[in-house]
Amino acid sequence: MEIVLQYFKDLSPEQIDQFRKLRGLYEEWNAKINVISRKDMEDFYIHHVLHSLGIARVKSFEPGDAVLDIGTGGGFPGIPLAILFPETHFHLVDSIGKKIKVVEEVAQALELQNVTAEHGRAEKVKGTYDFIVSRAVTQIPRFMPWTKGKIKSPRKNLQGLSNGILYLKGGDLSEEVSSLPFFRIFELQDYFKQDFFETKKVLYIPFKV
Repeated sequence: MEIVLQYFKDLSPEQIDQFRKLRGLYEEWNAKINVISRKDMEDFYIHHVLHSLGIARVKSFEPGDAVLDIGTGGGFPGIPLAILFPETHFHLVDSIGKKIKVVEEVAQALELQNVTAEHGRAEKVKGTYDFIVSRAVTQIPRFMPWTKGKIKSPRKNLQGLSNGILYLKGGDLSEEVSSLPFFRIFELQDYFKQDFFETKKVLYIPFKV
């Protein structure tokens, strides 16, 4: 937990308490439903929480924003981001029902009023959002069709990055992004010093006008 406080120093007492409870909740649910590998639980706050919060290093969501988390699994990056941005609404979607069950239970235990969860395929999700986030669910060319028609227009986020996709991915992305007309890649090693982040990135794809 201290690793989160090292990088995010302005957390409220409630947010600190929520982040502290995260590991215990996931350990409890992981014993019933395997949503996180046993090995990864040893580095839970780096591999899952801090990694998810990498998105917050490149974009601070605004009050009233709506964010869609596609392929959230057990709730990443959506749950940590929802703790950090309590005035932003997060809609977490996954095609595996038992993982969404974990998301719902964790959100309820933490009393996160800004989280909704949905069991279903991303392309079937209704509504539009200011941002779409995701964490390495598939190759970018396969992911992009799932987001079609789901980003709000006109864009209202004028501070920093405008409406679009924020995608956590690792490794060499040059081939995957070759067909994108515009994008930016943020290296997480520029924000976090742990070795885990050496190859980790946030790919930003703006809303296509």
